[in-house]
Amino acid sequence: MWTARTRALSPKAGGAELWQMSLVVIVVLLLLTSVLFPLGVLFAKAFLDREGAFVGLATFVRYFSTPALSQSLTNTIYVSVVSTGIAVTLAFFYAYGVIRTAIRGKGFFKMIALVPLFAPTMMHGIALTYLFGNQGLVTNGLFGLVPGFKIELYGPVGIIMAEVIYLFPQAFLILAASLAVTDYRLYEAAETLGAGRLKRLLTVTLPSIKFGLISAIFVCFTACFTDFGAPQVIGGKFNVLATDIYKQVIGQQNMSMGAAVGILLTIPAVVAFIVDRLVQRKQNALITSKSTPYRIANSRLRDMLFTLFCALMSVGILIPLLTIVYASLVNVWPYNLTLSLKHFDFSAMAAAGFEPFWNSLVLSLLTAVLGTLFAFVTAYLIEKTRMLRSARQLGYFLAILPLSLPGMVIGLAYIFFFNAPDNPLHPMYGTVAILVLANVVHFFSVPFITAMTTLKKQDKEFELVAESMRVPFYRTFLKVTVPLSLPAIIEMAMYFFVNSMVTVSALVFLTSPDFKLAAVSIVHMDDAGDTAAAAAMSVLILGTNIAVRLLYELILRGVRRRTEAWQVHK
Repeated sequence: MWTARTRALSPKAGGAELWQMSLVVIVVLLLLTSVLFPLGVLFAKAFLDREGAFVGLATFVRYFSTPALSQSLTNTIYVSVVSTGIAVTLAFFYAYGVIRTAIRGKGFFKMIALVPLFAPTMMHGIALTYLFGNQGLVTNGLFGLVPGFKIELYGPVGIIMAEVIYLFPQAFLILAASLAVTDYRLYEAAETLGAGRLKRLLTVTLPSIKFGLISAIFVCFTACFTDFGAPQVIGGKFNVLATDIYKQVIGQQNMSMGAAVGILLTIPAVVAFIVDRLVQRKQNALITSKSTPYRIANSRLRDMLFTLFCALMSVGILIPLLTIVYASLVNVWPYNLTLSLKHFDFSAMAAAGFEPFWNSLVLSLLTAVLGTLFAFVTAYLIEKTRMLRSARQLGYFLAILPLSLPGMVIGLAYIFFFNAPDNPLHPMYGTVAILVLANVVHFFSVPFITAMTTLKKQDKEFELVAESMRVPFYRTFLKVTVPLSLPAIIEMAMYFFVNSMVTVSALVFLTSPDFKLAAVSIVHMDDAGDTAAAAAMSVLILGTNIAVRLLYELILRGVRRRTEAWQVHK
């Protein structure tokens, strides 16, 4: 009834709907071209030989019948399971200490837990090299001051250590959010029934966060399973699927085998994605109108133990990062420890000067601007328009699909799709445009979901009233929707920027000699033995991302003060 009256009052509604339908079609076509079509070409390539003849499953048979290659799958599963188990366990107790206890310095502990997110995964591997490598700080006993301690770093041990550092903040964020949402009445009931602390943990706490726990496990497993940086730096002869793809494509130019390994790399990610979607769908509301907030009981012993644990974890996170910063500032590790900035002069290294760093800044800025614009407009068209329901549903599926795609698979798919001479988009190959597109697609899903969540909170009456008053939809979008969504938009841009600075997996196949990137240069410098220069480039990326994060917090504070002022009642 309201819709009929609205259309009667708005003679321009037909024109507005035509524009909206056109935009929906354009967005879906862009998603098809940038997500689905490249994947289709990748999957087809796995069933062809080097000459392009159809060979069916022969490539997969050859992979599994080659012991060295098939062992990589077992290795990948092993390090992923172990790393996930350790990271999720540590993150649970750390999050519990921050959320459910009365320890001091919670803000500091939260900040330290997130620091590894701002560093490329190669940095964790290089840092461990300076600690536990042949000339490492721990291996040589703090340069001979104490007895040394040697571990077999190059192999599964080193990969697991690096992956735990990489996965920990991701698991912490998920588990902290889960632990923050609870109904204290459940604990009161358990305590009334005589349940001790351990039993309350097992029968109340863990069941109440089971969906978050499952999500954390699958997110960590997928991230570790598909990671390239850490295994490339400290994997040694312990091959995993991600390094297999790199060797097959870059080293042997065996595109068919690379595509087959890419499909194997995608399977666990897709399974994890489906399970996570099902878990989220089954999750019921834990907080109702009758719920009571969690009350932290007094316990000095508990707070002392969790303060000690969180402090030790913070030290474990900071020591590798501070070590690599120190290593980048000394002349020759470990023989000449006088301070110097010579490693930040990349002119004689594989990076060929500061150009890769500036290129990464430009690429990240372009990714942040264009990615945020595309993600928000896509979310708006899917959530706020009413036409072409099937097309919008397809658009939603394509928008969240990259969440299940490893970066290396996206990069490899783009090689096959955009490098085809008969593709009208072939001129994009080897340019900055394809790097921006790869980054936008790789990180698209999380900003898109953020935008969808924000738009769902806004009343649809805004659009209906504007339409009844003959206000063009684009004016409502610019004057109402965007200002109300500004905090989320800034968060989306920050997410795109930070991840674009640290990523290497999606871009390692797509970078050209004319446009080198900082994260990819770290891999090349480490391969060439320029470990100190690779450490210096890692420090530059880390420092840049931390600075951007601080700037984001300052801007967000001001924006929220303005956009949420209407919610404050004195």
